Amino acid sequence: MVARDLAYYAKKFTNLRVDKARGTAPHKPILLLTVLDLFEKGQIHRNEVYLSPELTANFLKFWHQFAASDHHSNIALPFFHLTGDQFWHLMPNPGFEAAIQARVKLRTLPALRSAVQYAYLDGELFALLQAAPSRQHLTTLLIQAWFPEKRDQITESFKYDEFETIQQTLFDSGGATYNTDDLKDQDQIFVRNAAFRRNVVKLYDQRCAFCKLRVISWDGVNLVDGAHIQPFAQFRDDRFVNGLALCKNHHWAFDRGWFGVDDDYRIVIPRDRFTEEAPQESRGMMAFRGERIDLPREQRFMPSLEALKWHRERWNAV
Repeated sequence: MVARDLAYYAKKFTNLRVDKARGTAPHKPILLLTVLDLFEKGQIHRNEVYLSPELTANFLKFWHQFAASDHHSNIALPFFHLTGDQFWHLMPNPGFEAAIQARVKLRTLPALRSAVQYAYLDGELFALLQAAPSRQHLTTLLIQAWFPEKRDQITESFKYDEFETIQQTLFDSGGATYNTDDLKDQDQIFVRNAAFRRNVVKLYDQRCAFCKLRVISWDGVNLVDGAHIQPFAQFRDDRFVNGLALCKNHHWAFDRGWFGVDDDYRIVIPRDRFTEEAPQESRGMMAFRGERIDLPREQRFMPSLEALKWHRERWNAV
C-alpha cells in the first residue's frame, strides 16, 4: 500500500490531470494555490473547503495575474474536477448524494453551490497542511511545476487577501453600481455580492435593523444578511445606501413586502399581509410597528429614502 506522505502528495501536485486541448488548463493548480494561500492565512481551520467569497476572490486574484492560456476563470470547474486526482472529495448537500456519486457534471458556481456543502482533503494531506514546512514545500513544488516563471509574483500575491481588499475598496467608496457588462462573470458577481452584504452587516454592527438580533458564531458567521432595498437584479445597485442589515426572518419578510420603512425610518406594517401568534414572552412582528429601525452610525450610509419609498410603493406597504 502506497504511503500517503509528503512525497506522495508532492507527486500528486506536480502531476495533476489537466485539460491540454487548448493549452494547459491552469484551473486545478490555481485552485490548489488558493487553498494553500488560505491555509497560510489561517482561514481554513477544519478539513472543509467551502466555495466561499474568500476562496473565489483569491482564486480570481491568482487567475488574473498568472493564467496565460485561453481558458475562462470558472472556479466551479477545478472544484468539481479535482476529485479525479483522488485526494480532493466533495460533501454533497442533502438530496444531491446520488448526483455527486454519479459524478454528474456541475459546470457553474450556482449549480455547484446548490449541490455541494464543501470539499475535503485526504486526512493525511490535511494534516500535512497544518504544518508550515510541508505546506511551504508543496507550494514551492506547485509553483515550479506549473508557474516556474511566476514565482516572485506569486510570493507577493500570498501577502494579501483579495476579498479583504475588495471589501475595503468598496467600503471606502460607499459601494458601487454596475452595468450589464460588469455582470457577465458569475465568479465576480458572487464576490461582489458577498462584499456588499458583508459591508452592510458591518455598518449595522452585525445587528438586524428590525429586531436588533445579533448572533455571531466562533468563526464569524452570523444570522444577519445584507439585504438590498431595491433588488440588485433590477437596479444593479450595490451602494450601501441601498442596503439594510436584516436577520433571515425579517430579510425574507422585507423582500415580500410584509413591512416597509417610512421617511422617519420607522417600521410600517400593513395589516392585511399576515396573521401571527407569538408566545407571551416574545415579540411578534406587529409589535414593532412604528418603532425606528437601527441605523448606521455614519450619515453617508443612511438608507436611501428614495429606495425605501420605491419599496413601499412596490408592495403597497403604507
